[in-house]
Amino acid sequence: MHAYNRLPSSSGHSTPSPPQSPLRSPRYNRLSKSRSVRFPATSQPRTLAQRFAWILLSVLLRRQGIFLFAPLIYISGMLLYMGTVSFDVGPIITHRPAPGSVYRSPQLYAKLRPEMDSDNSTVDAMSTVWRHFHKGVEWRPCIKNSSGGLPESNGYLLVEANGGLNQQRTSICNAVAVAGYLNVTLVIPNFHYHSIWRDPRVVRISPFANRLSMNAPPAVQRLRCLANYEALRFSHPILDLGEKLVARMKEKSANTSGKYISVHLRFEEDMVAFSCCVYDGGDKEKTDMDIAREKGWRGKFTKPGRIIRPGAIRLNGKCPLTPLEVGLILRGMGFNKYTAIYLASGKIYNAENNMAPLFKMFPLLQTKEMLASEEELAPFKNFSSRMAAIDYTVCLYSEVFVTTQGGNFPQILMGHRRYMYGGHSKTIRPDKRKLALLFDNPNIGWKSFKRQLLNMRGHSDSKGIEIKRPNDSIYTFPCPDCMCRTNKSEDSKASTAT
Repeated sequence: MHAYNRLPSSSGHSTPSPPQSPLRSPRYNRLSKSRSVRFPATSQPRTLAQRFAWILLSVLLRRQGIFLFAPLIYISGMLLYMGTVSFDVGPIITHRPAPGSVYRSPQLYAKLRPEMDSDNSTVDAMSTVWRHFHKGVEWRPCIKNSSGGLPESNGYLLVEANGGLNQQRTSICNAVAVAGYLNVTLVIPNFHYHSIWRDPRVVRISPFANRLSMNAPPAVQRLRCLANYEALRFSHPILDLGEKLVARMKEKSANTSGKYISVHLRFEEDMVAFSCCVYDGGDKEKTDMDIAREKGWRGKFTKPGRIIRPGAIRLNGKCPLTPLEVGLILRGMGFNKYTAIYLASGKIYNAENNMAPLFKMFPLLQTKEMLASEEELAPFKNFSSRMAAIDYTVCLYSEVFVTTQGGNFPQILMGHRRYMYGGHSKTIRPDKRKLALLFDNPNIGWKSFKRQLLNMRGHSDSKGIEIKRPNDSIYTFPCPDCMCRTNKSEDSKASTAT
């Protein structure tokens, strides 16, 4: 038997049998196996999308050559799509302004006005605004006047007081302090005096508003306090008219026991122009502002390369508040329409339109032009510093002072009011960065709006008594250089004992 054949043949001979030839090549076997793959019954597609994907996958597996034509199909599809689009029209890119960057306060006012007018809250905001005021400790003026004689003068000091009313005030007070410290005779400034004395002992400093450091020795600080809060007075005609207007404001506010609010509003044409902010005046406003900027600051805002971004200015809280926005703030803070308000301001830009909503919200609003007769104002009308001095006097004696923009006027007035009211400024300073976002919220309701404004009012209240820090102005923060801290309970005991 052959080694390779163990089965006997029928003929009795054993012959080797050749191996069977393969029916298909190895490559065919692999393809056959791949084609014979079947998904389990449980994974059969059920939804229409799954069936479509199943069919597509099957076609791709059976027709692998289709991948060679995929780029051609894609390009053809793109050309077919682009053929339906006109090449004369570019893509439309929509730019959405950042929240708070656009002036939309009139739209907010129109939305909130029905709820505002129907708000029948009877809480007297005038009596509740200073919740953090009397807490057992207050400050009182403690400037000691020198009763001794004057030593022989070492010379003369001549200063030129530059700027507006309050810069001039600062110049005078600083000059008094320097003259006292150097033991020289201060020549009363002539604000437009430019000649130089021939006396060799004369020192002439011009300008002088901010030449003296706020961190001076105690003796210098004491002289500053004495000059600003005790010695310095307006001339009699200004003081007399100012006191008359104060009395008339108290009459107008009889329903709040003679207490009234004063608002310093900076919405004059030059202020709006300088801010570079955009409001709702359209092309006319743009033309007016361009003319005002060129007239007041020739070429300053049109220099090559200078970029002005009104939206960023508004978001940073640098835009002057409009009369409408001031009305929204005060109504939101709880002051009802029967609150008497004194408005300290120059000539309001586009006053006929811009002042109308404020008068609707506060019918008892008054200005110096409304309180005084034309004859009474005639001696002061053509002098901006004199008109500002009248405003200063009426604001000084108000129960609440509202500042809407920075500057020397509100800063010095706040300090003066702290000196008069036990260290408390009784000043509302709205956060204009938060207001920019709040005024640009189309979905806010009156209750939510009012709640946020009340929180802002409370913040102003808690910041009423502030102590001077390094580099702060002594004319804004008189504590502790010009005032002494006292315990109210001890003072009351002492008064009871006497």
